[in-house]
Amino acid sequence: MEGENHVPDDLTPEEKQELENIRRRKQELQEDIQRLKDEIAEVTSEIENLGSTEERKNMQRNKQVAMGRKKFNMDPKKGIQFLIDNDLLKNTSDNIAQFLYKGEGLNKTAIGDYLGERDDFNIQVLHAFVELHEFTDLNLVQALRQFLWSFRLPGEAQKIDRMMEAFAQRYCQCNPGVFQSTDTCYILSFAIIMLNTSLHNPNVKDKPTVERFISMNRGINDGGDLPEDLLRNLYDSIKNEPFKIPEDDGNDLTHTFFNPDREGWLLKLGGGRVKTWKRRWFILTDNCLYYFEYTTDKEPRGIIPLENLNIREVEDKKPVSRAAPSSGAQRDYIKHQRICCSSSLADFVLHYSPFCLGRTASSFTSQTTKIR
Repeated sequence: MEGENHVPDDLTPEEKQELENIRRRKQELQEDIQRLKDEIAEVTSEIENLGSTEERKNMQRNKQVAMGRKKFNMDPKKGIQFLIDNDLLKNTSDNIAQFLYKGEGLNKTAIGDYLGERDDFNIQVLHAFVELHEFTDLNLVQALRQFLWSFRLPGEAQKIDRMMEAFAQRYCQCNPGVFQSTDTCYILSFAIIMLNTSLHNPNVKDKPTVERFISMNRGINDGGDLPEDLLRNLYDSIKNEPFKIPEDDGNDLTHTFFNPDREGWLLKLGGGRVKTWKRRWFILTDNCLYYFEYTTDKEPRGIIPLENLNIREVEDKKPVSRAAPSSGAQRDYIKHQRICCSSSLADFVLHYSPFCLGRTASSFTSQTTKIR
């Protein structure tokens, strides 16, 4: 600093003053530069933190959406309500219809069951769902192929009736003038579905001919007959290519339980008035515990979400898990294990499985989603 502050003796007073001004200006500029660096570093840090926070929010949201889809596949109404309660879905018929129409990770059978319900709101969703289909310039068989691929037609006649009525209204809206009324479209659509079954079901021995199909559909166009060429084309289309039944999405429950992290028998404390211990088959996968009455059950009796639940050591003479060991070798207390307070319940079950799954019967206190 002494070298920087040194003033040569041979400078005039004016030059010395100018040098001092230059040095002072240099110091101010250096301070400004440092201040800008500090501000840039602060803004960069805020941006990084913001990005990290948004990333965490997106990850949490994606997990909740995945959970909602699984709940929907087991119980459509409960799954929709879960998504609404967690602000992942708006409680409007249009929004729910969009969710079902996209169908990502959704069981096609569950979609069909939900759309076929007779509640006023479900019927609104059904009509909004059908409105998302574009049938313009498609013949009736082509439109049916598109429509019946977006879900699996339920087995109940009343549900099928409501869905086909909504389909007929939409088809006539997209193709005005093809039929005299929506009733004509509705009746012919049913006739085509029955024809598909008769032609391609191996148990049906008496296969209908095109002449019989035409005869069966005489007078359905408000008392008049439909063009014979139209009926022949519809018949040939079904005969040459049957309707494809959509396979349920690969993210359904069968896939979920196919490769679990852990599985085994546990004792679960019942939630009724009389608290009793019941032996249940548990599966740990995707940060959730699913429990079944029997190992052969296809659907769980309930779900125990493990998201945001932590394990901590407690001062209690009883085992943390309230274990109910069945042999001396299994009388190990989980409380004697050194468990970090930040451990998640899923990690705990995964890493301390000798005490939790397969060897020791245990119960967990948690929010449990009842299925039935």
